[in-house]
Amino acid sequence: MEKKQSIAFIGAGSMAEAMISGMVQKELFQPSQISVMNRSNHTRLEELNNTYGVTISQNKQETLENAGIIILAIKPKDVAEAVLEIKEFVSEKQLIISVLAGVATTTITDLLNKEVAVVRAMPNTSATIGKSATALSIGRYANENHLQIARQLFETIGIVTTVSENDLHAVTGLSGSGPAYVYYLVEAMEKAADDIGLEKSIAKELILQTIIGAAEMLKSSPKQPAALRKEVTSPGGTTEAGLKVLEQFNYQQAMVSCIKRATARSAELGEAMLQSVSQEK
Repeated sequence: MEKKQSIAFIGAGSMAEAMISGMVQKELFQPSQISVMNRSNHTRLEELNNTYGVTISQNKQETLENAGIIILAIKPKDVAEAVLEIKEFVSEKQLIISVLAGVATTTITDLLNKEVAVVRAMPNTSATIGKSATALSIGRYANENHLQIARQLFETIGIVTTVSENDLHAVTGLSGSGPAYVYYLVEAMEKAADDIGLEKSIAKELILQTIIGAAEMLKSSPKQPAALRKEVTSPGGTTEAGLKVLEQFNYQQAMVSCIKRATARSAELGEAMLQSVSQEK
């Protein structure tokens, strides 16, 4: 990626901040090369300026016409209004990267009515600590070079994989929403720890290290999850007793159904977004 390129963020929420933090820390961009704007929350822009030294601006023309890369990090429901507001300042020489869940690349290019390269990304909230699992897909006018630029950006906040745009709904249901499933599990473990009389701070430390350790085992071991589970499960032992209860409650099927429903909901929201944008054009 050419360091001389500047990058402009439309939106200043938590995902924008995570990306800014990662890019600055990994020195992919200097703070002076990063501009951030939002609709009206100037206090938020000042926070980002004070924390990272980035440029803040409400001058759309100046900011966008000088940017090689434009990041759309607004709320998905605001996409039509936001894109139409910047349309006249966007050229076909620029790259647009969208982190808008459910918004197709064709929606953005149709709103712009220009053959602009768009790369769509689905990170997750672990981006705030540099541990995101991000999937990328390219739009009609994007090429391998555009994809590589986006990959470099998102590698500053975690791991990156590439999928077809049709698969982004599945990614959303699996890893996009995935952190919430883990947090929900931890909530249950904390409740159980309280019920069996463990002190909260001790329980929390044990639970977190258990999850971290299991994740590291899954990452480093060539063995399948089922094999690792069986190694922990002695016949007639405590783990087997606990797992039998999970089986009674169809734990695995509940998780499968959870991810399938989240995937379907992503598709539903995407279709609703498409219809909404069509009406606003």
